[in-house]
Amino acid sequence: MNYLTEYKEKLVLPKDAARLINSGDTIMYASFLGRPVDFDVELALRKDELKDVVIISCGGVQSFENQTSTVDKSHEHFVCSSWFLDAADRKLHDNYTMFYHPIQFSQLQDIISNDLFALDVHVQQVSPMNKYGYFSFGPANTYSLESSYKAKKVILEVNETVPFIPGGSEDSIHISQVDYIIEGSNTPLYSIPVNTNYSEKDKIMANSILEEIEDRACLQLGIGLLPNTLGILLCDSGLKDLGVHTEMYTDSMTKMFEVGVVTNKYKTIDRGKIAFSFALGTRENYDFMHLNPLMASHCGRYTNNPRIIGLNDKVVAINNILQIDLFSQVCSESFGTRQISGTGGQLDFVTGAMHSNGGKSFLCLSSTYEDKEGRLHSRIVPTLKEGSIVTAPRTAVEYIVTEYGKVRLRGESTWRRAELLISIAHPDFRDDLVKMAEDMRIWRRSNKL
Repeated sequence: MNYLTEYKEKLVLPKDAARLINSGDTIMYASFLGRPVDFDVELALRKDELKDVVIISCGGVQSFENQTSTVDKSHEHFVCSSWFLDAADRKLHDNYTMFYHPIQFSQLQDIISNDLFALDVHVQQVSPMNKYGYFSFGPANTYSLESSYKAKKVILEVNETVPFIPGGSEDSIHISQVDYIIEGSNTPLYSIPVNTNYSEKDKIMANSILEEIEDRACLQLGIGLLPNTLGILLCDSGLKDLGVHTEMYTDSMTKMFEVGVVTNKYKTIDRGKIAFSFALGTRENYDFMHLNPLMASHCGRYTNNPRIIGLNDKVVAINNILQIDLFSQVCSESFGTRQISGTGGQLDFVTGAMHSNGGKSFLCLSSTYEDKEGRLHSRIVPTLKEGSIVTAPRTAVEYIVTEYGKVRLRGESTWRRAELLISIAHPDFRDDLVKMAEDMRIWRRSNKL
């Protein structure tokens, strides 16, 4: 088969691809770095011609001035939502041009494949086609193949800067399954510089977790500065034969492999490989992943499935949270009614670590934050702020870490949980927290901090 001939037959200009969209269509954009650029700009130019076009994405990574999620505050033409709010999407959500789509990443493909979920078009940035007629989803696997199979039309936006990353599972799509191809303007993939400017608080918390990691542990590092800080410290930890099974692949994981800390030798599944679903990092990291047999690019149904995660021994899941109350309910995605991020895969990995032989999960937060007036507030609170979303229920919580220490809550009573949490709160707030715990009847007179 001459795949190049088929490629040319399906090749269209971005503006012609955008003209395939009709009022009332539902469009799925791929996650993070897979989000199309040229197609979306052309579609935005058609705003006044269209009504009620639903566009679902997952982490916009970067905002462009004239894109569908910025040109229509009325929501009459484009109704944009995201499975997960990153910094770019958060601004759009704050400006009321984007909605949040609640989801656990492990459930995403099952929701897309369900008969009740209607999908007309899937659009994604991909790598150039290889000689076998395949396009790689690159650093944006997650739910791409499921969405492509469900959609009535599949439009690929080829970007030469997208690395071809082997799998894994569901990591690529064949030209025979594609309806239209755009050769985009090769907008460089968004890159995040390695941030080594971590605070003393982050370093203290990272070292506290480091004490709990053993040789041959299997790591998941979530989004945020603290997990990245731990990754940096692990390079000099002296630990041996660590593995990686994660949702997001980062530069620190590449570094851990290069210095020999990560070998993946003793993983139960994907042995010898780093399993991941999407990547965010530097251009150097994307180049490292290109055609690298080390990488196992999997769909989210695999990487985030707690039963799959738990097949590895000594899983260590490390994630950031925003707030926790004295009942040990965890909020990681909103501040009151303001959506900050999303559930993502946090609960998936907390649960997966629970099912792992020797597994541990760590939820981390600095003990305080400052408001706009410079006033200090505790992140450990009597009850969550009204409207806040519970991301991890108290029954799933194991270790909580602040700069004042770490405590293990699993299996503890309500009064004991309150006592332990207050012990790692900022000292200025502990007395008030004790009084509130007494009022809520989760405090014993014999308690001692």
